[in-house]
Amino acid sequence: MSYIRKPKFQHPDLQPNALGFTRRDYEGTLTTLCGGCGHDSISAAIIQAAADMSLEPHRVAKISGIGCSSKIPSYFLSKSHGFNSVHGRMPSVATGANLANKNLHYIGISGDGDSASIGLGQFCHIVRRRINMLYIVANNGTYGLTKGQLSATADLGSITKAGDESLYDNIDMASLAIELGASFVARSFSGDKQQLIPLIQAGLTHKGFAFIDVVSPCVTFNNTDLSAHGYKNTWENYVSLGQIDFVPMREEITTSYSAGKDKEITLHDGSVIHLHKTDANYDPSNKENAINHINTHKKNGEIATGLLYIDQSMADFHELQDTVDKSLNELNSSELCPGNEALQNINQTFK
Repeated sequence: MSYIRKPKFQHPDLQPNALGFTRRDYEGTLTTLCGGCGHDSISAAIIQAAADMSLEPHRVAKISGIGCSSKIPSYFLSKSHGFNSVHGRMPSVATGANLANKNLHYIGISGDGDSASIGLGQFCHIVRRRINMLYIVANNGTYGLTKGQLSATADLGSITKAGDESLYDNIDMASLAIELGASFVARSFSGDKQQLIPLIQAGLTHKGFAFIDVVSPCVTFNNTDLSAHGYKNTWENYVSLGQIDFVPMREEITTSYSAGKDKEITLHDGSVIHLHKTDANYDPSNKENAINHINTHKKNGEIATGLLYIDQSMADFHELQDTVDKSLNELNSSELCPGNEALQNINQTFK
């Protein structure tokens, strides 16, 4: 990772958010990724999302594994908590941190190799355990850090810069997350900030496991015309559910308009969002419908993007385990050691 600091000066007209911070306050170190790498666009989207939401940096924990994708946390929110774990093991570290302190916003950054290959088992279990976090996979279909081998998410027939062809069906991370029980699943493209930023904001405020699969082209090893994860193929086969925006929780703003129509909505801060209502037949709360939607477009060589699935009624890990409200470092000695009587009462339940 790089720890080269950015210059401290900033444009005098940068607008501060509700906390008095500007976008520059949410940045990290200078990137060492290849010029044009989609991963840098993901960093920029997270920075903008956090600044617009007025997230307190010290209330954010960012965790990663190994790979080009796992360098991303160095490039955003330098004043947040961070931990770079070993290859494929980020979910274990994120689970432990979340257990110890559930009062932080957790952002897990991974890659298609880190999550779909060596870390596939770990990924499956963090989803099914419903850990309350935002998990982002920077998906480029290749091992960029080890010079361009095909990854498990490379589409059948996809060809790398070196001429290697994928002979196997790929692992679709979004479909897998839905099947395993994620309560928020989305897909986007690193080059489409207009869609990606509100998805990140929605994922950060979602209670439960929120997953975003971001197609992020590797400009060095996997950006040919025959690569399913390259810029050309992605832009030509990019199917969005519709224009997306995120509105923070305040006094309710209501509207009504027909499917297929556009609508302008004025928000609390005076800004205006432009909504486009998608086909009325698509229901993001229907799991089977979401998987069928992904597979239908996949068969046509298209990439389905947007908010694919959401379930806001699902209990998260802390509700299922009935964990304490305080973080563990805030518990006092009497709470940690309630005494012999409490121990005997617990023992009685096992008889």
